[in-house]
Amino acid sequence: MVKKFQSEIQNKDSEIRQLQQQIDEANQKRVKLEKNIKLRGLSMKESEGSVEENGFFPVDLTPELLISVVESAFKAIRDFSKPLINMMKAAGWDLDAAADSIEPNVVYAKRAHKKYAFESHICQGMFSGFQQENFSIKLDNLTFTKESFFHQYLTLREMDPLDMLGQNPDSIFGKFCRSKYLVVVHPKMEASFFGNLDQRNYVIGGGHPRTPFYQAFLKLAKSIWLLHRLAYSFDPNVKAFLVKRGSAFSEVYMESVVKNLIMDGTDQKPKVGLMIMPGFWIAGSVIQSRVYLSRMKVNE
Repeated sequence: MVKKFQSEIQNKDSEIRQLQQQIDEANQKRVKLEKNIKLRGLSMKESEGSVEENGFFPVDLTPELLISVVESAFKAIRDFSKPLINMMKAAGWDLDAAADSIEPNVVYAKRAHKKYAFESHICQGMFSGFQQENFSIKLDNLTFTKESFFHQYLTLREMDPLDMLGQNPDSIFGKFCRSKYLVVVHPKMEASFFGNLDQRNYVIGGGHPRTPFYQAFLKLAKSIWLLHRLAYSFDPNVKAFLVKRGSAFSEVYMESVVKNLIMDGTDQKPKVGLMIMPGFWIAGSVIQSRVYLSRMKVNE
């Protein structure tokens, strides 16, 4: 009889543990849901409070929003590469040599495809530090919350970046723009473009010049900054993943920026020559990275 009671007690204990585990899991889901609802409430509050003044509209924190911001960042990289390449041409640069210096040993299907080397250079510079909450910017005793990241996203998305920097040139965004400009635009490039380094020195000194070239760069910087702010608004954070040169091509995790490529006759699998845009993980789903495949032929 005693053994029977002991067995029943053990069974009840097991059931209690299982129920407690289910309760804990439900509480975790509830906390995450409350955070997302709070963030959505923040977006509604921002929009309701400033519709008349700034034309804000309600924004929901969804995977679809992230996808649209990723696409905008990808387009911004391509858009900035065009004036950069044109100015290099005008300054007499050997674009073939410049492309090869960015990523040697890439075999391009067409000479015109070397433009992707410059897009890759921009991407590598702009996304360096993306996985860090502070985006590799030195900050003094600043703490971040999901709400503060989303608030920053909502604020900047409606503003001209130069206007934002005019209000606060030493803001976190201002420091980000300065640091990335100095990485992406090499001093030799700038000297050949403008005949001096006055603009670079002005940026190093804490300024944000109102030149057409710097304003074009700010559009790029804004798109990458918005993507970072939005990625850290989600719970859990959206994770970026980088693709190294020489990696085997994966249709699950990667998308080729050139669609009509075929193998060059070898038995090897397609290999990545350049990463043009990182990929992202969100809620168990993948947003594919954009890559250029080396040693391929154009299927004409």
